[in-house]
Amino acid sequence: MPHVESNPLKVDENVSLPCTEINGQDLKKYFYAGLTWLKTNQPLVNSLNVFPVPDGDTGTNMFLTLKTAYAEIESETDTNAGSIAKKFAHGALMGARGNSGVILSQILRGFARALDEKEFLDADLLVTALAESRNTAYKGVVRPVEGTILTVIKDIARASEKSRQGTAELVKVLEEIVTAADVSVKNTPELLPILKQAGVVDSGGKGLFIIFEGIFRFIKGESIDVAEEKITTISLEQMESDELNESIEAGQDFEIVVDFEPETNFNLSAFYSALEKVGTSIQVGEGEDLYRMHIHVPKEKKYDPIDLVMGYGTIKKVYIENLMEQMKEQKESKKTAPAITPPKIQEGQIGVVAVSPGEGITRIFYSLGVAAVIQGGQTMNPSTEEIVDAFKDLPTDKIVILPNNKNIHLAAQSASSMTDKKVRVVLTRSIPEGLTASLMINPDGELDAVVESMNEIIKDVDSGEITTATRSITINGIDVKTGEVISLLNDELVGSAASLEEACDNLLTAVDLDEKEHLTILYGNNVTKEEVDGVMEHIKKNYPDLELELHEGGQPFYQFIIAIE
Repeated sequence: MPHVESNPLKVDENVSLPCTEINGQDLKKYFYAGLTWLKTNQPLVNSLNVFPVPDGDTGTNMFLTLKTAYAEIESETDTNAGSIAKKFAHGALMGARGNSGVILSQILRGFARALDEKEFLDADLLVTALAESRNTAYKGVVRPVEGTILTVIKDIARASEKSRQGTAELVKVLEEIVTAADVSVKNTPELLPILKQAGVVDSGGKGLFIIFEGIFRFIKGESIDVAEEKITTISLEQMESDELNESIEAGQDFEIVVDFEPETNFNLSAFYSALEKVGTSIQVGEGEDLYRMHIHVPKEKKYDPIDLVMGYGTIKKVYIENLMEQMKEQKESKKTAPAITPPKIQEGQIGVVAVSPGEGITRIFYSLGVAAVIQGGQTMNPSTEEIVDAFKDLPTDKIVILPNNKNIHLAAQSASSMTDKKVRVVLTRSIPEGLTASLMINPDGELDAVVESMNEIIKDVDSGEITTATRSITINGIDVKTGEVISLLNDELVGSAASLEEACDNLLTAVDLDEKEHLTILYGNNVTKEEVDGVMEHIKKNYPDLELELHEGGQPFYQFIIAIE
């Protein structure tokens, strides 16, 4: 993860910045302010999922994209605004994650192109740059959809043009931009019906608004470190799933989990901000009249979270785990597991690169002939640079990328344009599609013929996912309650249930089984052997004509990923 300096913004550096033009170092501060405010509101942006699934990652993707971008200019002393913008845009391109991150990188690319080594940014150049941002972003998407981040950048560009007619002051133009962006975001549900049905605004558009708002707040001298909007919690069930799949950061020696009943005037945002001063890997889960606080802390602060929680409610249960011992046990267990080795690809052969969310799925990809695997998927979209790194050292110039997730498509396509190798992207939307496409791997075949066969065969597979709902919602006529087990078929919500077995019924009922004969079931790392056995017995009993194939997938968050063929 690129390092970002603690804070380059001095407390008294706000309204003293130039009002009609800024240089490169001023622009650098603006970029950092937008990055910081986005980080502050990252949980809010992540919560704006249409479906109540545990993959709300738009805020994370946009933040990591900007974080990598800022690492490119962190040590820069150049005062040339165009030069700073160019380097920032390059960093964003390489660090772009998810579709929202890629579109954001294109917005910054257009912005930098317009500055073109200009020493200063004034109101006229800002208008030109935002218009170029809009144009570049729209060109980067094959089928632009209104009611998204694209609409918001379009409205921002239009607002800047209108504002410039009345003033040359950057601050005034920026104020009207922020106002227009806010209105645009709030209007996204009117342009995209699925947003209105789900009761949310577009997450990418909201993230873009927050970036501009952060810059304006900095100029006005307002805080950019404390969120003003309520942080949305996840369910206790989802938190338990998350805790199984977290990484351990250096210096964070203990994991503390506290269940508590909050006071009637409980302020979640203030509580979250207080936790940030104590440790990392913070999560707050909400259940029936109960909250759960999860945090990683250094050993000298082992009891600080407990003392903190006592000021916010009545503690019901405390759990403390030594993370260093936990890590040691994990390393010992991995020593006994067989190594995962990819097949060797020779010069001139086709090398296939696939994205995989779990160790078991990775093993299957390698067994099917995939040359390189990128760890990623839901909630952990790989960056453009990570995708490039996966194939750049393969001893061949013929590459096929299987992104296996709609939110990785743009990053994969961006990566394909950043190399001299012959790279093709098969737009697989799920792990079942990726595995099915891998059946067509022929290292010695003709590149475009192999790609064509992959595109054809994935039409014959339906993708099912079983996971736990992260919030209550009614969508597509289906009532979902937090903690229920939901079923998705080809990324569409088709049912909500009280048990895994019922969830599988909801999924299979939504499929025309007369045309299907085989299920490949991949179970995740958040489901027990007893639960897997129960589901398998249920399907065997109720769907006797289906052939069943079971594999350990190892994926987080999703109890089952099912290929229906």
